[in-house]
Amino acid sequence: MAIPFFKELRIGGYLIKQKMLGRKRYPLVLMLEPLFRCNLACVGCGKIDYPDAILNRRMTAQECWDAAEECGAPMVAIPGGEPLIHKEIGEIVRGLVERKKFVSLCTNALLLEKKLHLFEPSPYLFFSVHLDGMKEHHDKAVSQEGVFDRAVSAIKAAKAKGFTVNVNATVFDGHSAEDIAKFMDFTTELGVGVSMSPGYAYERAPDQEHFLNRTKTKKLFRDVFALGKGKKWNFMHSGLFLDFLAGNQEYECTPWGMPARNIFGWQKPCYLLGEGYTATFKELMETTDWDSYGTGKYEKCADCMAHCGYEPTAANASLVNPLKALWVSIRGIRTEGPMAPEINLQNQRPAQYIFSSEVQKRLSEIRRDEAAEAKTQKQASSAA
Repeated sequence: MAIPFFKELRIGGYLIKQKMLGRKRYPLVLMLEPLFRCNLACVGCGKIDYPDAILNRRMTAQECWDAAEECGAPMVAIPGGEPLIHKEIGEIVRGLVERKKFVSLCTNALLLEKKLHLFEPSPYLFFSVHLDGMKEHHDKAVSQEGVFDRAVSAIKAAKAKGFTVNVNATVFDGHSAEDIAKFMDFTTELGVGVSMSPGYAYERAPDQEHFLNRTKTKKLFRDVFALGKGKKWNFMHSGLFLDFLAGNQEYECTPWGMPARNIFGWQKPCYLLGEGYTATFKELMETTDWDSYGTGKYEKCADCMAHCGYEPTAANASLVNPLKALWVSIRGIRTEGPMAPEINLQNQRPAQYIFSSEVQKRLSEIRRDEAAEAKTQKQASSAA
């Protein structure tokens, strides 16, 4: 994969610096959501279930740059919604690259070919195209036929213009190991790397029947990795994270590792869970009760093995125990034998369902601001 080696050096240096400064909690990747609006309605997505008044809101380019500076993480991932809908997306990305942030622009690629002219190839920029499997599976997951073909066409077009491209795949129950292996073979032929993560059980997702539990996740990934032995699949993950997916590592979530900033502010406690917002990153880090979240601590986290929580854990584990990381890299992912002990769920606190109240709170703020703006404009018009 054509991601420059200096990226790994920069991120490694950043991690070492945090350790030398004695920081217990620090961000690795900023999850920047400049909008929630999307041009697809995927059945497993819980990110776009908002009233139009919220879906029409956008973060400005300056707000995006300020968030990156405030957070300080070396990488910025831009999910959504669909970022390419944002009218300032080219300017946003350009500003982040100028600030020497590694930018992963996540997209379903429906608009990618049309908007490639907004971007310039850079070792700091890569496109992460959403593909949940081969054609039939992906088009079913996004509830629209033809999306797979358009995404593949866009990937080829971007690569032809010199951009670095990978794909991100979300795995759900019912997706067989054989199909995933076929998909990995296809991405190898396409010349792209793959980030892959089990789907998080969003409480607002239209399809609630196909989220994997932790036991099924580990069994599925063991089967996938067994089918991949001897093949040159290009996973965009650390070896220890992949080893975790296969049930060989006993990790706890690092929710602050990939903090989320969106149109509401800094999201508590992580990218997947929206249980309140703060005005500043400092406030997020200092006021969030981090110890009350994670598998075994909170019911909503029970089955989560998503990369946004566990990749930072794996990165820290690689830094603390480089010999283990090296051994996994040499040995490969173990696909047989006993799994690491599972986290006890008996003492987890019950889930709190506060999404609706948060939405109403944000709607009230939007209406208040709109009313104030209308009043100001009316007064200005009268004065003229």
